[in-house]
Amino acid sequence: MRRNHGTTPRTPRLLGSLLLVAAAGIVTLGAAPTARAAAAPTPLDRVIPAPASVQPGGTPYRITRATGVRVDATPEVRRIGAYLTGILRPSTGYPLPLTDHGPGGGIRLHLAKGDYGAEGYRLHSDAAGLTLTASTPAGLFHGVQTLRQLLPAGVEKKTVQPGPWRIAGGTIEDRPRYAYRGAMLDVSRHFFTVAQVERYIDRLALYKLNELHLHLSDDQGWRIAIDSWPRLAAYGGSTEVGGGQGGSYTKEQYREIVRYAASRYLEVVPEIDMPGHSNAALASYAQLNCDGVAPPLYTGTKVGFSSLCVPKQVTYAFADDVIRELAALTPGRYLHIGGDEAHSTSHTDYVTFMDRVQPIVAKYGKTVIGWHQLTGAHPAQGALAQYWGLDSTSAADKEQVVKAAQNGTGLILSPADRVYLDMKYTKDTKLGLTWAGLVEVQRSYDWDPGGYLPGVPASAIRGVEAPLWSETLKTSADIEYMAFPRLPGAAELGWSPAATHDWDTYKVRLAAQAPRWDALGIGYYRSPQVPWPAN
Repeated sequence: MRRNHGTTPRTPRLLGSLLLVAAAGIVTLGAAPTARAAAAPTPLDRVIPAPASVQPGGTPYRITRATGVRVDATPEVRRIGAYLTGILRPSTGYPLPLTDHGPGGGIRLHLAKGDYGAEGYRLHSDAAGLTLTASTPAGLFHGVQTLRQLLPAGVEKKTVQPGPWRIAGGTIEDRPRYAYRGAMLDVSRHFFTVAQVERYIDRLALYKLNELHLHLSDDQGWRIAIDSWPRLAAYGGSTEVGGGQGGSYTKEQYREIVRYAASRYLEVVPEIDMPGHSNAALASYAQLNCDGVAPPLYTGTKVGFSSLCVPKQVTYAFADDVIRELAALTPGRYLHIGGDEAHSTSHTDYVTFMDRVQPIVAKYGKTVIGWHQLTGAHPAQGALAQYWGLDSTSAADKEQVVKAAQNGTGLILSPADRVYLDMKYTKDTKLGLTWAGLVEVQRSYDWDPGGYLPGVPASAIRGVEAPLWSETLKTSADIEYMAFPRLPGAAELGWSPAATHDWDTYKVRLAAQAPRWDALGIGYYRSPQVPWPAN
């Protein structure tokens, strides 16, 4: 396990209640509630993450039976168009033909040169049509997620809904604050199937996250097939916390996860945790232990008791084989080598291990990511350190990380008492842990990555990641209950400009997401801090 809000004047109770209800898209003042409420389009600034720039105005665009979707004549743009029509057709009941030619109007997805960056986009809507423009397919895909949120929540359903399907008039110009916006899923403490991982990928894509960090090995289970060390998966993957049957991914299953993530413009970051958190490997191969004796498989939740044998040469042959095979399966830039809670490894051995393993990662064409304890060794040039400390972590302990950042090591911020999604919301939450504290929705959202670690250069902050450890999680329902509603806040911290950060306005936008989660079948925690629409 890893371990100042703005104030607004109070409005009269009736007016405040009506505004909140209207924000959730439930009623429009001065009209028959049922007919007119459904027709009121979602304001352009009501989405999550908050866009960089919004210019509302003009007549809304309405999707009708005559609407077509026009795309550039390239395979990637056509795939994004097919993804969009796959969402729209079941709920609208409209044919929405996908073409790469024909007259203007309708919905247009278009690549063009412009100041959009690697993932930005421009959305323009008026009575004549809706156009999404970006300089990359990733930008178009993120724009599609915004378009989804601008439509009624019923658009997410798989059966025909009544509509109407209107998008407010105006222009959004948007691009992310940080290039790295991630979520981690621990498949080691409890194993999750390919289908369960893909379901989570779809949830991440909705909020423009672009990195899926998979924690593939730990004391309780090894989850990826390695041909040169076959007992890692066959034996090391045969159990999980509590003694269940565990599981592991074949290489083809892992490739399928990578492919699916790429179709949603997420990059997979695989993690093999070393030299600690390694009991599953130690149990699988006796020679990895300094005494040559394999320990039993482990199904508990303690940490810090295991370590690969740093003095043995076989340890580095093992690391080389695992990294080589995993790198060959992973087209993304990064490979995570863990490095946290190595309490059974001396500091000297830890530094020796990291000095020998980081060059192996580079040899196979990947950039090292490690938990922030890596900064206590010698981070390789270009390496990223993932910070999981707490607000209360001592200044002396933070200083090591700050100095590494000042010397060029990039940081991914994952403070455990802010964005660890496995922390309980309250003491009564049935799932989750409490070692980092109780993390309600406001606490999870209300911090600034740019100023979180004083002394760290702004250029060193590469982004934000929300880890989800699975000691207490067994099902997709468990995953989603702990991720929602905190995950969208982490996504906003990674995407939106700092100037948009405000809890009082965010909680209203968050509340408006609830009908969409209901339509998608996402069970979530109804925090009393959020003005949810009435059921």
